[in-house]
Amino acid sequence: MSVCVAIIGRPNVGKSTLLNRLAGRKVALVHDTPGVTRDRKEVLASFQGLNLKLIDTAGFETGDCESIETRMYNQTKRAIDEADVCLFMTDARAGIQPLDEVFASLVRATSKPVVLLANKCEGKAEEDSVFEAYKLGLGDPIPFSAEHGLGLLDLYDALKKYDKPESEPEALQTEENADSRPIELAIVGRPNVGKSTLVNAFLGDERMLTGKEAGITRDAIKTKWSFEGRQINLVDTAGLRRQSKVSDALEKMSAASTKHAAFMAQVVVLVLDADAVLDKQDLTIARQVIDEGRALVIAVNKWDIAKRGQTMQRLNDKLQTSLTQITGVPTVTVSALKKEGLEELMKAVLTVYKRWNKRIPTAPLNKWFADVQEKNTPPLGKNKRRIKLKYITQAKTRPPSFYIFSSNPEGLPESYLRYLTNDLRETFDLGGVPIRITVRKSDNPYA
Repeated sequence: MSVCVAIIGRPNVGKSTLLNRLAGRKVALVHDTPGVTRDRKEVLASFQGLNLKLIDTAGFETGDCESIETRMYNQTKRAIDEADVCLFMTDARAGIQPLDEVFASLVRATSKPVVLLANKCEGKAEEDSVFEAYKLGLGDPIPFSAEHGLGLLDLYDALKKYDKPESEPEALQTEENADSRPIELAIVGRPNVGKSTLVNAFLGDERMLTGKEAGITRDAIKTKWSFEGRQINLVDTAGLRRQSKVSDALEKMSAASTKHAAFMAQVVVLVLDADAVLDKQDLTIARQVIDEGRALVIAVNKWDIAKRGQTMQRLNDKLQTSLTQITGVPTVTVSALKKEGLEELMKAVLTVYKRWNKRIPTAPLNKWFADVQEKNTPPLGKNKRRIKLKYITQAKTRPPSFYIFSSNPEGLPESYLRYLTNDLRETFDLGGVPIRITVRKSDNPYA
């Protein structure tokens, strides 16, 4: 098993920088703006042979009971409750602040083991200020620099005592089950359409921060989950606005994180607001998902308050006219707030995932290829000779990709390729999945 480590402290002391350092890659957004992290982010990492489950948390802030600060604080308290050990971070440059002392009192009350890190100790002046951290009553502070990797050996020694002996067999078991890897499922959409509420509804837990404020989620947050025995990596993402409206550097980083999560996923659920389905930004997101070769499912949220007949008619019209490069995208109506339609949505996800991995046997594939050419023969090529398409083979899956071989493929129009793609999708039930067809010149046997 992994050692569960909660990284805690007031805003802007370097918690996300430490998470990235221990994970060995950039998994959390880092910016000079205080309070970038809002949701708690969980990452599995191996640190000098130690298997760790790292939890990055929001900085400790105060606010009224309905404020986003209070909701962030509650998420941090939950991380402390789950942790085996807490990494309490302070800023050695700024010295001990009142918020540090308030938070230290909270941690002491939980009786959880604490490792105290005095971060940003790159110079002599900061090293001298480390001793100020003793007044927190959390033990000996470790001079540290998450940005430059100073003090990692001392941190390793501090965490080693919490290592669990069964962690190695777990790693071996994970390797053995590589063939049944979880489905990577990303939830994307515009701000305030209910993505985090939908993720919480799936999990049956207030895992993600939600509220009436738009743009609460800033980073892509992955959570392990299972549906009908199938393991799912559920990824909540930040809302995507039109690129022309994004000027803030932090929002640009959030948008990049969302796109990376969507493009690395296997299935993407595009969440729409029932009152504004498939506007220009929704279509842009859908096209980007398809261009990256991901399977797509559309979830129309807030169905409990929608004008249902008008909404579905408008959605179907836009799908037919504005998303012509992929047909048969499953569309499911849900209410994340009331937890309605969730089972149907996940069944649609499993269906398109199966299609995305589908391999068509060569015999029926070429039988279809002959029939489809008989219905609509290939046009004339550039040399005024009819293009001869000999046979087709499936090159790979994820997404389904095919090679067509021809002795004179030059000049085959895009319209005929679209005809083949649409007929192939309809014949072999590949709705909601991008299909890639490449025409290649066959070898001359007499050459």
